[in-house]
Amino acid sequence: QVQLVESGGGLVQPGGSLRLSCAASGRIFSMYDLGWYRRAPGKQRELVAEITSGGTTNYAELVKGRFTISRDNAKNTVYLQMDSLKPEDTAVYYCNADIYYGLGRGKYWGQGTQVTVSS
Repeated sequence: QVQLVESGGGLVQPGGSLRLSCAASGRIFSMYDLGWYRRAPGKQRELVAEITSGGTTNYAELVKGRFTISRDNAKNTVYLQMDSLKPEDTAVYYCNADIYYGLGRGKYWGQGTQVTVSS
């Protein structure tokens, strides 16, 4: 059984920063593509950033230059550093991981962490 647990969300003022973490636990052999998504109220879930096993990154246009995704394979963890936050970044943020767990491979989601940007 593989589980993803996000942390680091909260309330921050516009222009502030937050760092989200997503730790995977369980019988993990390898982690492939990792990503962060978000769902704002009344909107569909959208990709925020993703990182391949080789370290190649991809960002949504709205967060380019402000957010940075990174990974620590030794800790089975993916991070999202969010700087210069705006009210429109308010959403529930979810991590997604493509994991090989020995008996197979699958994509897993975390439970989500709330990020609220407001003065």
